Amino acid sequence: MNSQTQRLALIGTGLVLGVSLSIGHGVFAERAAPASVLPLEELRTFTDVFARIKADYVEPVEDKVLLQNAIRGMLTGLDPHSAYLDQEEFKELQVGTSGEFGGLGIEVGMEDGFVKVIAPIDDTPAQRAGVQAGDLIIRLDETPVKGMTLSDAVKLMRGKPGTDIVLTIVREGQERPLKITLTRDIIKVKSVKQRMLQDGFGYVRISQFQATTADNLARAVDELKQAGTLRGLVLDLRNNPGGVLNGAVAVSDAFLKKGLIVYTEGRIADSRLRFNATPDDVLNDAPLVVLVNQGSASASEIVAGALQDHRRAIILGRPTFGKGSVQTIIPLNNGTAVKLTTARYYTPNGRSIQAEGIVPDIELEDVQVAAVEQPFETIKEADLSRHLENGKEKKMDTAGKKPQAGKEDGDAEAESLARTDYQLYEALNLLKGLAIQQERTR
Repeated sequence: MNSQTQRLALIGTGLVLGVSLSIGHGVFAERAAPASVLPLEELRTFTDVFARIKADYVEPVEDKVLLQNAIRGMLTGLDPHSAYLDQEEFKELQVGTSGEFGGLGIEVGMEDGFVKVIAPIDDTPAQRAGVQAGDLIIRLDETPVKGMTLSDAVKLMRGKPGTDIVLTIVREGQERPLKITLTRDIIKVKSVKQRMLQDGFGYVRISQFQATTADNLARAVDELKQAGTLRGLVLDLRNNPGGVLNGAVAVSDAFLKKGLIVYTEGRIADSRLRFNATPDDVLNDAPLVVLVNQGSASASEIVAGALQDHRRAIILGRPTFGKGSVQTIIPLNNGTAVKLTTARYYTPNGRSIQAEGIVPDIELEDVQVAAVEQPFETIKEADLSRHLENGKEKKMDTAGKKPQAGKEDGDAEAESLARTDYQLYEALNLLKGLAIQQERTR
């Protein structure tokens, strides 16, 4: 969409909201407010408005409510990701980054007055119910979303585990809105999963960047190596909305032996950071293909950008979300906190991803592959009567019979993969080619 997208980065029970990225060393560090000259004229205007509301508003309003709303407006007016967190919201943020929280399991923001899905989280009610990145939520049960703040929408989505909520969704390509019923649950995010695609070729999925993601990645790669020689790996970052900066840096470092991973630039010294790789590579230089899409944001873009700039991996898929700003969580004395955008981050080659995203080396849409019925079976030379034999001695099995023709297990697996996940199927094919090229070069 061409309209301005507004997002309030707020983590609430039931949802992880926005795609926030925290500076690792300063995430929960208190900072003294800088001295500045107060704008007296503007403060007089503020007090005049405050007094008018107290005196003339149709219903009485507590001073605390008015002041909190003023603080929220001051922060949300800066950019889509800065926010004021009250005590409850701050606690929920801390729980959410630890990998377990209650709710629906979707990353959301605001667009055109509606709640927009940035990405569903793996193995959550939202993902199981078929919620997709890019969906616009227009109703929560029977309540229209238009006109709500994101915070108000979150409150409606919250609820006890086991209770239902109906989301009315507008989806691109669908003529009519969809109604999807979700059952709230306790969300336990397992940020890293792995499996073997075929002999020698592994797959690792990172659904969210947490403090322990890099350690979980190392264990996942070790388990894949136990199955045999690991000739290559597909790293899946699709619909990964981000997470903590240190997690992204550590995952990048796992595949890089030297050089800059990412750096941040801001107005204050604490926001100007540089992160460099250490010598080890968990894959021992084996080929790497990284899958991304429009739901890959923030920390995911750090990893993709670092591996792309160092030519350590081929990036495949669709252009990423484009969130290149850094948020610092600053706790306040009363148990609340401010989430403030303090820097932009840059890839090793100095690229800012803000509002641009990472453009894959190979752009590939996530298409649906379906079998086409043939009107008749194709005819080969071997089907013609009196065809010449191959001329080579036929191999006989132990029973003295010719081996039966048929697809190998690997071919059947590849065909199944092409139907269920075409982008991953192409990533595997690319990985095989890279592995063959590397082995021939050696």
